[in-house]
Amino acid sequence: MNEYDSNRIYDLTSRIGFKKTYVKEEADCFILNTCHIREKATEKVYDEIGRIKKDFKKTKKPLVIVSGCVAQAESEEMMKREPYIDILIGPQSYHKISDLILSYNRKKQKINETKFDAVNKFDELEKVSNLQNKISSYLTIQEGCDKFCHFCVVPYTRGPEYSRPFKQIVNEAYNLVDNGVREIILLGQNVNAYNFSKSNKNFTLSSLIRELNNIKNLKRIRYMTSHPKDMTEDLISCHKDCEKLMPIIHLPIQSGSDKILRLMNRKHDRNFYLSTIKKLKNVNKNIKISSDFIIGYPGEAKKDFEETLDLIQKIGFVNSYSFIFSPRPGTPAARKKLNNLLESKKRLIKLQNILEKLQLENNKNYLHQYCEVLIENKLENQEKYFGRTKYMSPVIFDSNNCNPGELINVKITSFNQNNLFGFHKVNKVQAA
Repeated sequence: MNEYDSNRIYDLTSRIGFKKTYVKEEADCFILNTCHIREKATEKVYDEIGRIKKDFKKTKKPLVIVSGCVAQAESEEMMKREPYIDILIGPQSYHKISDLILSYNRKKQKINETKFDAVNKFDELEKVSNLQNKISSYLTIQEGCDKFCHFCVVPYTRGPEYSRPFKQIVNEAYNLVDNGVREIILLGQNVNAYNFSKSNKNFTLSSLIRELNNIKNLKRIRYMTSHPKDMTEDLISCHKDCEKLMPIIHLPIQSGSDKILRLMNRKHDRNFYLSTIKKLKNVNKNIKISSDFIIGYPGEAKKDFEETLDLIQKIGFVNSYSFIFSPRPGTPAARKKLNNLLESKKRLIKLQNILEKLQLENNKNYLHQYCEVLIENKLENQEKYFGRTKYMSPVIFDSNNCNPGELINVKITSFNQNNLFGFHKVNKVQAA
């Protein structure tokens, strides 16, 4: 979502004359768009500002803007700690960035803009074309969260759940496809909680997927990140009926232990999660699952960890993200007694070894097989191309005739844990 927001920030600032530069010394404005999910995010911001201060020590100070969730969560502290910051903008206020820059340039007064205003934000963004033209593009449809998992800071930095108007999203999707986008990834903190009503008509994520499935030049649809409780029957049925919807779902569970799921306030248990996976596989046997795991959550015992390992083996996740519990200020879990860090590190290594083995086994299944790849780009300074399978697996391959945006069949000749390697060959017809 931060990548989507960053692209939209550029769309906005380009209207008042700003252009991207890849030469740091040329810049007269730095925008640090931040995430607050992980513990070290805030320190990374200060480190980056320190580098900017050093680079511009003997030249004119650039305008420094911090946007996103760190700005939202720690705005007052950041203004006190780092005077080099000129403007702070929360994730629900970045649509105002151009006006804020112009105001700062006139008055030279620091600005702290961290109000929750999702409705106005997307109404304003609708007036500015999304200029993204990559083959695969993100499209935010929903923001915020009402789940209040005890470890998560999102409800406090992104606010309550808000679903963008249905027609607004569809229009943006058509605009992206007209720009050359061939894959759209629908985004939300709880993307499958999308729910928009107008004139007594209700639109859900399944409504959106079915609408996008009809866009002529769009080739693939994905969505992330989902909550198990919002994996409804109508959404599940899309994986049977919509040929452009990819057969991989990122469905975080965080723990395989019912006790830990209750402590996390996840609002579902292990059996509910397993039954949801079963429903999905019943409508499409090719569906695969990726997930998130938090290790060392306060109260996690050896038995709870073993139940997580057991769940992993039962489902066979093709890709997952895993971290040691990181207390976020202001969340209920931050007040809990931490587990032994050394033990948590051992558990994380054990869990990641199992997940990596599963990922390697999944990649091995492609060996000597043809798989459908959406070409994203040609690699710089190489006669190779990059694309992804239906399951998001990266593929690096040789080809004698292909173009970004095409769907082609690549024969896989080798693999490692993260990538597949292969070739695509077209027999050229000789002229008579």
